[in-house]
Amino acid sequence: MSENLEYYKVFYYAARFGSLTMAGTELSISQPAVSQALKQLESALMVKLFVRSARGIRLTPEGEILYRHVKAGYEQILLGEKKLSSMLRLDYGELRIGASDMTLKFYLLPLLEAYHEKFPGIKVTVTNAPTPETLDLLRQGKIDFGAVSMPFQAGGELSVTPVKEIEDVFVAGRRFIQYKNHMLDLQELEKLPVISLEGKTSTRSYLDGFLGKSGIRICPEFELATSDMIVQFALRGLGIGSVVKDFAAEYLEDGRLFELRFNKIIPKRQICVVRNGRTPVSHAAEEFLRTVT
Repeated sequence: MSENLEYYKVFYYAARFGSLTMAGTELSISQPAVSQALKQLESALMVKLFVRSARGIRLTPEGEILYRHVKAGYEQILLGEKKLSSMLRLDYGELRIGASDMTLKFYLLPLLEAYHEKFPGIKVTVTNAPTPETLDLLRQGKIDFGAVSMPFQAGGELSVTPVKEIEDVFVAGRRFIQYKNHMLDLQELEKLPVISLEGKTSTRSYLDGFLGKSGIRICPEFELATSDMIVQFALRGLGIGSVVKDFAAEYLEDGRLFELRFNKIIPKRQICVVRNGRTPVSHAAEEFLRTVT
């Protein structure tokens, strides 16, 4: 193979146009420079590639064989450059996100809506999973970033940016109206039919950790997969729902649910955007991250 791949670029355009002059114009070089490059290539390959004709130049049989392969390769390069340019303009690309129901619904969704409206050509893939699973996907390089809620163990390779404060509450419906506007001792939760998320979630871990510091251990009446379902169970009087307040906001405002008050306040926590510093992300992901962090 010739040491100078520029010779093949000149060869491609000379063969494509059948003209040294047109090739030079396309490449912004002189006709003698085109002629010299082709001579260098022929010398390196030890074969004649062109013959002159009344209309310019034409390929020899050997030149035809070489052009067939050079054309395929060079046009793939041009296509790759075009695709790359499209990615840099955000006309094309992919954004891969990991998020829980809560972080998606109350943080990411409006941001994704605005992003998609601005860059409709970007494919957005959201993997819906609890915080521990999202962090595993991030470490494996299967997502660009995760939107997760505290608490969690990040580890040295992960960078964490808090983006929104959230509040954990206990809510109930009319069946438990006797507890409304009363200050309760946290210990009373051990006697109440609590509805909570399943064990492997950051929300459940946070609640168990907070209560555990006061020596309180709850055995939920129901353990459910989603906070939306917890709210529905609470609306039907099936127990005291443990949720992030945003999930119950609509029903707290219209009075169908009320918030229980306790003598110890559950500290607020954060939704965080987490990235893996060892894994590069796409231009599409970088653009989205600029809007969320």
